[in-house]
Amino acid sequence: MKPLIFSLMLALAGAVHGAPVSMAFGDNLPPYIMAESHSGIELDVVREALALRGHELRPQYGPMGRIPFSFIEGKVDAIMMDVGEDMAAHGGHYGEAPVLYDNVLYTLKRRQLRLRKPADLKGLSIMAFVGAAKRYPEWLLPLSRTPEYVERNNQAVQPLLLSLGRYDVVLSDRTIFQYFSALQRRADPHFVLPAVEEHALPPPDPRDYRPVFRDAAVRDDYNAGLEQLRKSGRYKAIYGKYLEK
Repeated sequence: MKPLIFSLMLALAGAVHGAPVSMAFGDNLPPYIMAESHSGIELDVVREALALRGHELRPQYGPMGRIPFSFIEGKVDAIMMDVGEDMAAHGGHYGEAPVLYDNVLYTLKRRQLRLRKPADLKGLSIMAFVGAAKRYPEWLLPLSRTPEYVERNNQAVQPLLLSLGRYDVVLSDRTIFQYFSALQRRADPHFVLPAVEEHALPPPDPRDYRPVFRDAAVRDDYNAGLEQLRKSGRYKAIYGKYLEK
């Protein structure tokens, strides 16, 4: 679908209803969430899905651990992800996941490491995102008590630190790793990421990435808009906007 036609569709949808939806998102997580510019893959998908049914997204940002409480305390109309808290018990209505974080273990190919089971990580230094040990307890929880394992909010340095050999293994979502690798190349023309290998983890569970809405009708509008984004090709275009640069 051509961008101009799609923009007109969004404008017409907003003119019909224009109902605002305040929604809590986690802190900056490029390219999914960019709080300073109110943009990113995740925000754009949710915003446009809601707009197709006449709703205006009003994002709020904060630590991931506080997101459920912002809903429970009635501070927002919706939240992005329940962070392990059953929000149905608090009047929440779950929608379809706008994105799936496809996490893998990255190593330098020249190391010829084989990571097929949790025991293969023993003795290796690992850098992961915050909350990774809780997401993959079988793989990471025992290691999280050792000095070789660290979790950091800032994933921008992962490609650089892996290339320098500061860590043997980096755990990252594929899209995030790809985005920050490209960003590092633009920042430093001399940067070259050595060939890397991806080692699979258990596949993502869509239930871990579902938004929660206070109003079931708004949830239904969002789901319908998300389906339309996917069928029209706009969903793929949003990803391309951030990755094909």
